[in-house]
Formats: sequence, C-alpha cells, structure tokens
Amino acid sequence: MPSTNDRKPTTKKPKLSRTAPIRKPSARKYHSPVRKKRPNAFVRILQKTPNWVWWLGGALIVSLYLYFFYYFFVGPFGFRWRALYGEVTYPEGYEIRGIDISHYQGNINWNQLRNDAVIDKSPIRFVMIKATEGSDRVDECFANNFRNARDYGYLRGAYHFWSNQSGAISQASHFIRTVKLEQGDLPPVLDVEHKPNHMSVEEFQDSLKCWLDTIEKHYDTVPILYTYYKFKKKYLNDTIFDRYPYWIAHYYVDSIEYKGKWKFWQHTDRGRLPGINGFVDLNIYNGSYYDLQQMTISSVTED
Repeated sequence: MPSTNDRKPTTKKPKLSRTAPIRKPSARKYHSPVRKKRPNAFVRILQKTPNWVWWLGGALIVSLYLYFFYYFFVGPFGFRWRALYGEVTYPEGYEIRGIDISHYQGNINWNQLRNDAVIDKSPIRFVMIKATEGSDRVDECFANNFRNARDYGYLRGAYHFWSNQSGAISQASHFIRTVKLEQGDLPPVLDVEHKPNHMSVEEFQDSLKCWLDTIEKHYDTVPILYTYYKFKKKYLNDTIFDRYPYWIAHYYVDSIEYKGKWKFWQHTDRGRLPGINGFVDLNIYNGSYYDLQQMTISSVTED
C-alpha cells in the first residue's frame, strides 16, 4: 500500500464566477393618450333625462301591460270566473228565458221549479230535453222530463245528440221511434258538436243534411240546429243550413259575436235554479213569447 507521501497533490480548479448577463435597456414605447369616445346624441339625452321621467315612463309601461293582459286573458274568461263562483251574468235586452236538461240534472223537483224558479226576474218559458244519442241510446230521464215539462205548463222540445259512430238514417230513425211530438211542442233539435276526422267537410255536411231532411219529412216541420259559435263558422257556414233556426252555444259573453240570424242562445252552463241540483244550462229566445209559440208544431201526422 503506498504511503500518504506518495500521493499526487490535487489541484483545485478555480471556480468560475457566474455573472448575470447584461441586459440591454429596451426602448420604451410611447403611447398616445386614449381619447374617450363621446356618446351619441340619444345616449346623451337619456343621461340628462330626469328621474321623474323614468318613473313616469315605467308606470305607463306597467299600466299598458296590465290593460292588454286584462283585455286578452282576463276579459274573455271573466264571465266564466264569475259563473264558477255563482255570479251568472245575464245578457240584457231579452225576456224569454228557458233551460235545457238531461240526465245530468238528475231528478228534478218540477213543482219547486215551476213555483220558485226565475231567470233574471223572468219566468222559465221553455224547456229543451235530451232524448237520444247516436242510433241506440236514450237519455234515462227523457220520458219523465218530457212528460213533466208538458204537465207543468212549459213549451217543450226534444233534441238528438249527434254521434260520429253511426249513420244519419239510423240516427234519425232512432229519434223518430223515441220521440212522439205533439201539437204545441217545439221542433226537433239536432245537437252537433264534433266532426269525424275521416270525413271531409262536404261529406259531413251531407250527412247532417240527411238527418235534417229525414226529420223534417216525418214531423212536417223545420228542425232546429244547435252547435257552438266557432263550430258553426268552421263547418256549417254554408247557405244550405241558413233555413234552419239556429240555436247557438256561446258562453260567458255579454253579446253574441255571430253576425247571422239566430233564434236561441245558450249563454251559460253554470246556471242554478230551485228544484235542480247542480248546474243547468240557461238559454234565451231571440224574440217575443208570441213568436216562440208560432214556432211550435201546429199539427202532427200520425204514423
């Protein structure tokens, strides 16, 4: 083993000094002062507008909003809302009042109805009674209602509810078998409210006309046509239906929008009368009581 004296002397390498690189001073960029864009004339006017003008404009906008909201949303349904809470509104200018009934009214207390019931201070003059529907259905209360209406001194009429599930001839024959009208009764009524999807408007009209012609031939009187306002305009607005007395269903309005001739107006389905449990449809006749009597059947041809 070599001695320590034999070792070669080690020489230390000088440490290199680390000096930061010298950065050249960057040339400072010169920015021109930014000019603020002057607002246009309209913005300047808004900025100068007094606060009271803003408050007045806001109040005006809110008032217009409330007006249009009431006119388009509240007004058209106001009559219905009042009716739902028992405040039925009666159209003014009419004196001849009546009702239409079916099994939905249940057992009617005819004595109470006759003695106590008035509609807008007017007595009930006529009663329309559901008789048949389709080609085989008879209203379960028809026989009693039809008999009692005559016994208690009302002008009475019978109506057929149109069904799209059976033909016109079979429906007319079913009505004829069920309803035996007498002298002094109102003409038969066709209640139509739905058009079948598989029929064109022309085919649908022909089918209704077939029922009306069959009934008119049998009872020797022109039937009454019942439907609601928009349905009449959309599907039955043809001159061939103008000869039939029109019974219009148009609820919760103070006047009829329909511009054609009409005889009866069903103006609400929310009427309440003594002797009837629940709601009942209320109607008016567009004319005098004498005119209404002239509509009744003067003679009946026996089968």
